[in-house]
Amino acid sequence: MESNLKFMEQLKEVFYAAKNIPKEELLFTYNGVIYPTSTCDVDTFKAIETFEAREEDLMLVAYPKCGSNWTSLLLFSLLRAAYNKEPSPNFPVLEFKVPNKFEKLKIEPSPRFLGTHLKYDNIPQSFFDKKVKMLVVFRNPKDTAVSLFHFYNNNPVLPAYNSWDEFFSDFMAGKVVWGSYFDHAVAWNKHLDDDTILLTIFEDMKEDLEGSIKKISEFYGISITEEQLKQIAEQGTFKSMKENSGKTHGDYGKIIFRKGEVGDWKNYFSQAQSQEMDAKFDECLAGTKLGEKLKYNVHCKW
Repeated sequence: MESNLKFMEQLKEVFYAAKNIPKEELLFTYNGVIYPTSTCDVDTFKAIETFEAREEDLMLVAYPKCGSNWTSLLLFSLLRAAYNKEPSPNFPVLEFKVPNKFEKLKIEPSPRFLGTHLKYDNIPQSFFDKKVKMLVVFRNPKDTAVSLFHFYNNNPVLPAYNSWDEFFSDFMAGKVVWGSYFDHAVAWNKHLDDDTILLTIFEDMKEDLEGSIKKISEFYGISITEEQLKQIAEQGTFKSMKENSGKTHGDYGKIIFRKGEVGDWKNYFSQAQSQEMDAKFDECLAGTKLGEKLKYNVHCKW
């Protein structure tokens, strides 16, 4: 597909540019949060502030490595089935810098599919004024941390870590791209009862993908048949996405689709690290709706 080819061309350009950037310049800080230099810049963040959302927009929000790429491909499948609409050849992530992206988005027909890794407070006000429906995806923090660790070490646009212990320390301190997982979780937890927000959990998708897709389609008002639902679920497993990632994402597919397993954290966390994150989870999310939905005691205990 032309959109996929364009997408892969853009990724190659980003990777090539990253090779010429000194390690110490691969990241920059904006408003106290770390971002990758190759994919984000200050001009884009300033442009986001005045971005005009539409009521018909479909918004996907996820902290990095919580399942955003998997979920976005499922949404593309829903759009194809319902509207015969191909995804835009532009990066759908709001904060990614792409030449003339916002000018192109202005003329793109609805429904536009947009995504972001931004925290609630940093999303443009127009999305809330227009009551845009937002699909918010979270994953248990321990598997998220392990996945982000590998993302750093396999991705040329990010500086590699010498050890898991070093990365864990930065993750807990929020000194990683897009900031603290727990800051994101606390901010979104306050709004999970809003009519315009649907929470989707990575582990629930692994357990019942068909049921998760049905909830997403109903939330967005996307009408599909039972046959289409079953087909999207069969072709949309993480395993299937990973096997086809070369076609959808080129070489980048190997970077973003790694294992997609629940419980891989046990291969990395020490007992002390596990207890440290348990304490952080209790401090931030114990007794909350998001904390309950994450089933932390099921997925994150020894």
